[in-house]
Amino acid sequence: MISELLSALLLIIGSVFILIAAVGLVRMPDVFMRMSASAKGATLGVGATLLAAAVFFGELTVAAQAVATVVFVMLTTPVATHMIARAAYFNGTPLWANTLVDQLCDRYDRRTHRLQSRRCDSPEESQAVTGPETPVP
Repeated sequence: MISELLSALLLIIGSVFILIAAVGLVRMPDVFMRMSASAKGATLGVGATLLAAAVFFGELTVAAQAVATVVFVMLTTPVATHMIARAAYFNGTPLWANTLVDQLCDRYDRRTHRLQSRRCDSPEESQAVTGPETPVP
């Protein structure tokens, strides 16, 4: 009885994360934000759903396969998302109109695909590259 309730709870949690990923896919304004929302939500949703299956069946082999799959998904999804976002940036996919900072602008060589470091001489340039400084309490 407890394993059924726990698996039902994990299924609901997984479904909510997958729903949030789907809503984020529809509502986010550009491809980079959409990818972020869908990758995080789907990874957590799939993880919770597979853990629900492991708890429900209660067998060591099912649990081992579920945990191995969760680990695989959590290791590969961020890498795949990063590579797709990088390809989109190379192809010139436009950022959202209200994006405040593009930290790769003028630092990425689109011909060689290399990131170039640059030293900022003024505080204004430094903030444009790294973002605004936050005071330490």
